[in-house]
Amino acid sequence: MEPESLGALLDVPPPVVDASLAQRMAAELFDVHGIVSELSGERDRNFLVRDPRGGDWVLKVVHPQEDPAVTELQSVALEHVASRNPALPVPRVRTSCNGGPTARWRDPSDPSASGAELRVRMYSYLPGIPMARSALGPELARNVGTLVAELDLALADLDHPGQTQDLAWDAHRVESVEHLVDGLPTQERDLVEAALDHFRSHTSALVSELRRQVIHNDANLDNVLTVAVNDPTISGVIDFGDLLRAPLVQDVATAAAYQVRETGHPLAGPADVLRAYHQRLPLRPEEIQVVADLITARWVLTTTITGWRARRQPENHDYILRNSAAARSGLRRLGPVGCPQATAFLCDAIKE
Repeated sequence: MEPESLGALLDVPPPVVDASLAQRMAAELFDVHGIVSELSGERDRNFLVRDPRGGDWVLKVVHPQEDPAVTELQSVALEHVASRNPALPVPRVRTSCNGGPTARWRDPSDPSASGAELRVRMYSYLPGIPMARSALGPELARNVGTLVAELDLALADLDHPGQTQDLAWDAHRVESVEHLVDGLPTQERDLVEAALDHFRSHTSALVSELRRQVIHNDANLDNVLTVAVNDPTISGVIDFGDLLRAPLVQDVATAAAYQVRETGHPLAGPADVLRAYHQRLPLRPEEIQVVADLITARWVLTTTITGWRARRQPENHDYILRNSAAARSGLRRLGPVGCPQATAFLCDAIKE
């Protein structure tokens, strides 16, 4: 028997829109004309529009189940970051022909849309190579830590109704995916259950008392861009769809979870991220104490959610599972270390 729903955003496939329709949307809603190609995405339908008159743009057809306040938050956050720190490499919002950041499209003649109204956004396309195509190393990890710290500083005073979205990818609420554990292979299930037991008995009460703000919450290997393959210089950070108000330390823990290297201590890469973040935006002692647990929580979310979703949406299988192997490896390698020892390792790393 399949487990219960994770919510409409993850249960329901993205809207059905092809490149031809996206081209019409770009032209009619945003006055952007050019060659269109599809981009990957978890919830929305995304397209690259190359306009020879005015550069490259991303057209995003919003998932129909997304709360309009959450959609608005993403545009507001991008504009907020640009105003607080113009040097941060984030996408810039393109205003629609109607004067707002979100346009609406209804085309009854298109059978794929069935007359349903779709919300559409557009923002600048950032050139670069996803970290996923590069070898992880200390300099790249440090640059990620600095980037996330700068982003958190820029978001610190943002307040918006959409920040309270109920998001499955919320590491400090990792216990919400416990119902997915039974679908895992035995070895992975044992590791996930051990992590959840520790989080429930030790970490859950601690994170509830930490300082909070709006965070990006998804600095994964596909959302942080570098200027070239194996070049640690960061050229951009994209995908603000998982923005929410959560413990501040969750942002750096999420970013650190994707910096585990194939050899050496499993937390050496995360330690480089954390050290650089702490130098720019100092973490409090009580926050440092839960970083390792929040890293593990992100691996648990990736392992459980992606396996379940891939079974439900086989057409998006490759994209959904792109980070699953690394998460499973992290859980396996960190399991023998133990949570107290992992926390001690990261605490020592910050002091270096």
